Order: sequence, then C-alpha cells, then structure tokens
Amino acid sequence: MSGVHDHNRRAWDALVERRQRFTHPSTDECFDRPLAAVDGRGWLGGDVRGRRVLCLAAGGGRDGVLLAAAGAEVTVVDISPAMLALDRDAAAERGLNLRVVEASMDNLAAFAPASFEVVIQPVSSCYVPDVVAVYREVARVTVAGGLYVSQHKQPASMQAGTEPVSGGGYAVAEPYYRQGPLPDVAGSQHREEGTLEFLHRWEDLVGGLCRAGFVVEDLVEPRHAKPDAAAGSFADRSRYLPPYVRIKARRVAHRGEGKTADGSAKLWIP
Repeated sequence: MSGVHDHNRRAWDALVERRQRFTHPSTDECFDRPLAAVDGRGWLGGDVRGRRVLCLAAGGGRDGVLLAAAGAEVTVVDISPAMLALDRDAAAERGLNLRVVEASMDNLAAFAPASFEVVIQPVSSCYVPDVVAVYREVARVTVAGGLYVSQHKQPASMQAGTEPVSGGGYAVAEPYYRQGPLPDVAGSQHREEGTLEFLHRWEDLVGGLCRAGFVVEDLVEPRHAKPDAAAGSFADRSRYLPPYVRIKARRVAHRGEGKTADGSAKLWIP
C-alpha cells in the first residue's frame, strides 16, 4: 500500500473515532425507503433485488446497508477498517447480509472481471492521486452494460478558499494544474481534516471515465446553495462553488463481450 493510501487509512480510522460527520450510519428513517435514500434520481431503475452491487470506497454503514435492505447482493470496499466495522455492525443490527473488503478503490485485484452489475461510489476519488486508475479498475470489475454511479468533489471547489472575501464570494487559492496533495485544512466543511486530498481536473473526471470504457448517460450537480445562508457557511459557499458532481455512466460492451454460448446478449440494463 502506498504512503498516500496508508495515510488516508489512518486518517479515516481517526475520523471514525472522533465521530466525524461522514461516519454516522444511516438513520431509521432512511430504511423506510432504502433504495430512494441512495438513488433519489431513480438511476438504478427502481429495483436492485438480486443485483450484484459494489459500494466502492463507501464504508460507514450508509449506502451498503441501505442497498442490502433493498434486496441487492452488496459488497462494500473501503480502505479504512474502522469504516468497514460500521457497515458490519449496521448490517448485523438489522439482520442484513453484507460482504466487506478492505482495499483501495484503485486496486480491486480481489475481484474477478465482471463481478458486479452496479457500482456505487460516493465522494471519495479525491483521496487517490489518479482518478483514472480508479475508473480502469471499475471498468474491469463491471459487467458489460452495467452501471457506475459516482460522485466527486468539483475542481473549483477544491481550488477555492473556505472564507469569503470582502464583498462576497470565495477566492481561488490553488492552481488548477497543480501536483501532489492539497494543503492541510482545519475545521473545513468542504474537506476532511487529516486526509490527503487531490484535485482532479474535468478532463480526468469525465474524459477519463469515457476513455476507461464508459458512456456518460447523465450528470447532475447536487444543489446545496441557499440564498439566505450566512456568509462563510457551507450553503453560502455552495452559491458560488457547487461542491459536488454526480455522474451516471454505463460500461460499454466490447466486441464479443457479454455474450452467452448461443450468442445472445448478456447485459444488465435496468
């Protein structure tokens, strides 16, 4: 495991110990409609029962247990043992079947090709230096025609400062074409303290996804802005800098791939 991976594994274990905001398992209310809680836009087709789903870099007792409650065959991958422990505990508490695997999102060697029909990845690609390496691994383990739904931190949000400047707005403080991890932060609502985070450019976030063998079917920017938000708050900064982007992509079938012995199609289309 590289130094970056090892650092971020320890950082997320520490965030769990401190009960940071992204380390709280899903609430009882989410289990009333578990699939809707994960897939509010209906990208998964309204039914995941029996589907092989990978929740990538998604420990914490949230998406994985909800999808398991919706009937999917779920595997959760995370680099942090403490985050995976939250999934095990949440699944045991509700009597759900869930597989957890400690691994980095850019090295899925534990899985055979075409192991999953759906891959769900919450905001997490910022913790690896190369998002394209993640896409290549996801393409390898996803069936032809399978779905990959991922959410990322937007580049401009990673570049800008957290405090408003005089007259309103937020200044760009980091170059777009930077190398290495971003500077440390303390008390930020936009980044996780103690982690190593990397800015990924649009040509990699979207172009890299296409080059890895996916077709983008939809793209949205989850709205967190509020017009009357206090200056310096997460909602105020989101008025100027959308923090996230969510992408729906489908794995392209290559020639001869995804066929049964009689030549018929063997794809998953929700």
